[in-house]
Amino acid sequence: MRYTVTGTQMKQIDRHTIEEIGIPSVVLMERAALAVAEAVSAMLGGKLQAASGLPGNRTEAASDLPGNRTEVASGLHAEAVPPRMAKPQVLIACGTGNNGADGIAVGRILQARGCDVTVVLAGNPDHATEEHRLQQRIAENLGLRLVKAEDIETADQLPGGCEVMVDALFGIGLTRPIEGGYRKLMELLKEVKVRSGAKVVAVDIPSGIHADTGEVMGIALPADVTVTFGYEKSGLLLYPGRSYAGRVEIAEIGFAEMSLEAAGRDAAVLEPEDLKNLPERQADGNKGTFGKVLLIAGSVGMSGAAYLSALAAYRTGAGLVKVLTVPENRPILQAGLPEAIVEVYDPEAVLPDGSFDAFLESQCDWADVIVMGPGLGQDSYVESLVEMVLSHAYVPVVLDADGLNAVAEHPHLTRYFTENIILTPHMGEMSRLTGMPVAELKADPLQAARDYSSRHSVVCVMKDAATVIAEKEGAAYINASGCSAMAKAGSGDVLTGVIAGLLARGMECVEAAAYGVYLHGLAGEAAAEALGANSLLARDIAEHLSRI
Repeated sequence: MRYTVTGTQMKQIDRHTIEEIGIPSVVLMERAALAVAEAVSAMLGGKLQAASGLPGNRTEAASDLPGNRTEVASGLHAEAVPPRMAKPQVLIACGTGNNGADGIAVGRILQARGCDVTVVLAGNPDHATEEHRLQQRIAENLGLRLVKAEDIETADQLPGGCEVMVDALFGIGLTRPIEGGYRKLMELLKEVKVRSGAKVVAVDIPSGIHADTGEVMGIALPADVTVTFGYEKSGLLLYPGRSYAGRVEIAEIGFAEMSLEAAGRDAAVLEPEDLKNLPERQADGNKGTFGKVLLIAGSVGMSGAAYLSALAAYRTGAGLVKVLTVPENRPILQAGLPEAIVEVYDPEAVLPDGSFDAFLESQCDWADVIVMGPGLGQDSYVESLVEMVLSHAYVPVVLDADGLNAVAEHPHLTRYFTENIILTPHMGEMSRLTGMPVAELKADPLQAARDYSSRHSVVCVMKDAATVIAEKEGAAYINASGCSAMAKAGSGDVLTGVIAGLLARGMECVEAAAYGVYLHGLAGEAAAEALGANSLLARDIAEHLSRI
């Protein structure tokens, strides 16, 4: 498991490392610059070696420091040294903060490695940090080509043949839209990128992306690789920032664990090694040992949602799954999933003061986990059905789809919410639950999920391209698995079943939600790899759980 931080938390980590631990800022900066230079060198590969005239004679990091240039190895005959090729062109755009200072240091290192480097300095030099002024003085002493952004009017004035661009304009402190000269420069850089086909390496975060939310602050420069320092920023995992970051490399530059503990974390991110934390299957267990799932789902013509959730719960390891549904669905479900128990009810009999109430209470008492909502429909009786289940249930409840729609239409149902309830809304459902526009939810999904969880003391799984999970105390997860192939009808029903299966096996609510989302995404990736992005169906996600 790894953790993300906000821009504010990262600044606190940086300050604690420098002021409390005593590691100088320039030491951290040198390590950061070396990490970025390594990423650029890897992109250039053989071109950089050819430009140096010595195949395989790559200069080590320490040798890039001023005054420590590595000379041509002795013992080589002159005729054995191939002719130098043209130096790879690298364009580096730097702001006036420490992010820009990192960029200048990267330029100095890459020049020592044999690159033809142009550094564009943007912003008012009077606002430059002390570290920036230091790096600029070193660069000037080494003869690095420095160009003022204010002197550039068109893209033709920038190196048109550059192979790599390094984006060091803005770091994690950006909080307002980019305007004026900075915006003009970024537009010119985008033009150069398109014209030259240059790859872009972002320093810490792509310029224009909000470090906390992933929001585009007016304009942003897409990166092929983002080298981020110490800890991943939440905005690199949340969209649209995630689509601008390219491949993210986390560079360890010397931050101490105690600095992270002092500043705090924003969210957790599950990784493959965390799958070892899933509940083990006892050798002497039976079907009751592995949990009983009651799935209240499906209406006339909507048996598919019930089938997909039940199948996923079984594939995730639940011992018994009972589907409580309308009579029309019994033959379909028994034929499609004979392993499931199918119980039926008459929607017209759903009255809270009649025999149905006692029947439903007995069903809830049977279950270790209850799922409420997939394909349930929006007829008038659904409100009463949801209210009776929430009032009778003393086990974890996963509320999804039409169960959520019932709550959105009848807000009084939230009075039954407790910490053992997991809600799994997609953005449209979350909008109906909160009254917030989808665009507002997407602007800061972590905060929206946290606010709802805190207000109602539930676990909230807010589904999107980057799903977030939050619980009432503020702990949160950002999911990093999954792909766009999973954007098919029924995918959410499968997720509901996966979470229910993990709850049946004994996981706590927030862990079952987080691991369920992660497993669901991994299974979707496996299915897409096997079947293709366009051909994947929701049932394929459930079937590929066995490969995870």
